[in-house]
Amino acid sequence: MSATAATELSVDRDADASAWHTIQRVILPAQSQIDTAALYIDQGSAMGMQLNTVGGSTQDTSKASEVSDLSREVHVEDFLSRRSTSIRTGERISFGTYFNAFPASYWRRWTNVREVRLSVRTRGVGGVSVYKSNARGSLQHVSTKRVEGKATSTFDLSLNPFGDGGWYWFDLVAGADSFVLEEANWLAPGKAPESGSITLEITTLNKPDFCLNNLSILADHPEALTNIREVLIVDQGTQKVASEPGFDAVAARLDGKLRIIDQANLGGSGGFARGMYEAVENGSDYALLLDDDVVMEPESISRLLGFADHCKAPTIVGGHMFDLYNRTVLHTYGEIVNPYRFQPDQPVADQKLGHDFARSNLRHTPWLHRRIDVDYNGWWMCLIPTRIIREIGLSLPIFIKWDDAEYGLRAKTAGYPTVSMPGAAVWHVSWVDKDDMVGWQAYFHTRNRMIAALLHSPYERGGRVVKESGYSDIKHLVSMQYYTARGRVMAMRDILKGPDQLHSILATKLPEIRAMAADHPDAQFKEGPDAFPSPKMDKPPRHGRGFAAPSYTTLVPWALKTIARQLSKPVAPLSSERPQAFIPHQDNKWWRMSQYDSAIVSNAEGTGASWYRRDPRELRSLLTEAGRLNAEILRKWPQLRDQYRAAAAEITSFDAWKRTFDSHSDEGN
Repeated sequence: MSATAATELSVDRDADASAWHTIQRVILPAQSQIDTAALYIDQGSAMGMQLNTVGGSTQDTSKASEVSDLSREVHVEDFLSRRSTSIRTGERISFGTYFNAFPASYWRRWTNVREVRLSVRTRGVGGVSVYKSNARGSLQHVSTKRVEGKATSTFDLSLNPFGDGGWYWFDLVAGADSFVLEEANWLAPGKAPESGSITLEITTLNKPDFCLNNLSILADHPEALTNIREVLIVDQGTQKVASEPGFDAVAARLDGKLRIIDQANLGGSGGFARGMYEAVENGSDYALLLDDDVVMEPESISRLLGFADHCKAPTIVGGHMFDLYNRTVLHTYGEIVNPYRFQPDQPVADQKLGHDFARSNLRHTPWLHRRIDVDYNGWWMCLIPTRIIREIGLSLPIFIKWDDAEYGLRAKTAGYPTVSMPGAAVWHVSWVDKDDMVGWQAYFHTRNRMIAALLHSPYERGGRVVKESGYSDIKHLVSMQYYTARGRVMAMRDILKGPDQLHSILATKLPEIRAMAADHPDAQFKEGPDAFPSPKMDKPPRHGRGFAAPSYTTLVPWALKTIARQLSKPVAPLSSERPQAFIPHQDNKWWRMSQYDSAIVSNAEGTGASWYRRDPRELRSLLTEAGRLNAEILRKWPQLRDQYRAAAAEITSFDAWKRTFDSHSDEGN
């Protein structure tokens, strides 16, 4: 052992075990989640990325250096339980993985814990090796111990070197005989703080199967229910969770903790605000908010709670989101709001959206070793202390978009941080197969982003928010997405009406927007291209080259020319009878669509298609109105900002929300 390592740890210290308490358990995937094994356990070399010994830069940036050894598959048949696995003769397995490595830098930054103990209980002959990393992702060996028979190996580890990032983990190597991990735990010194109580709330709209599955997961893992005071489902749909086959049997296994509230569809903000409200009312210490279309890792509940209980100050602690249909793919490791553009952004340049741990594991991915500090956490899984809720209020009444980001920014302004906690996560239906910038959701994206910017932008006129709004209007209009553009115009009109009507339109705005679909063919879907006339192109693309995006330097003249052409050029008569092309969703780009008079376009989900048709009169009307409204918002920005900020405390108050709940709910059991 090196002199440095010797100062960090001692092996098999004889301290009384009661002087330590568990803060993270090593776990293995449930039998129904075997395709997630790479998130729990890893086989292959203990090598990390090779770094330059002077500058710390990555020596080999080739694709091969960034990809794990995929030829060595995890033997899932060796999993003995959620805590135990056997290691085959002569093989090495690593727990340097998303769910089982210890996120040392997060505990170092946000809690008062400065030392942890790793306790590994094994049976058989083998070796236990402990490793750590730094913020650059450089792997460092800490200690190795040979064991045989029944043994418990303990390693006391300092958190002091983890100011900017880094993890601890361990590997097991089997000898010539069988070797079994019976269990392993990460512990903190001293007596555990008193655990807070949780109201776990799921907001749902017509996803009773997902909800019942998550209730079943909770019932199958009673330890997850230990600190849950109430499991609350806010059911805003017409397909009721309580009517799902098997509901009564699952509900009976939840120790009387389940309650259902039937409520009108007030969007995500209405459902989550209800969860916050009820958590405060029933005396819980935390509200744990969950989306309905998720599959939870139940161990995440105790990890979020344990971390929050240890935080130096009240802290919002969120879990990460993995792709439900590609289960080793992480959506994002953490997000901030770009203050100038007022859009979600990645806080670290090297950070990747959609990182696949099956292709590049934790040890091979340097940017995953930096601590990522965030502005907010998505409400797919987010634990909020009720102390914070009492102080800053409930969600904005803004329906479905930007409620989580705005709340994180509001909490940050009040001095309360948000942490996106590694090792706690859900699997969620991915946005890859959705396009919520088009259609009825465009209204909420447009309005809610601007409202959040009015409340929190540090720039006098909101930075680029209004300018980018104008760009978006043009892109949608030249793409023949008139229904989307109409929703955006409605959103800007409602912004100018001010904040006082936000509660009153929560339950009515969505039906109003959807009613407009009947007037717009781009919003009317049929099952597929066979439901439409076959495409015919009057004039083929020039030289058969198709359509290309304009360059940055040619964008403005290109846009002016395209708009002028769409406004002045008559629509070809045949285009109203037959589309010119069939466009797959992934090719539905504004610069491509702007070249057609008529096209069939498939949707992101792959369930249908709609017929886009150019309409110069509609284009002229919407372009004029969108330009006028963007200019008016920009001109009135200072007054609107003052108006929305003055009203914020009232519209997020318990009293305002209670009036809304009372008007739109029918509480059930």
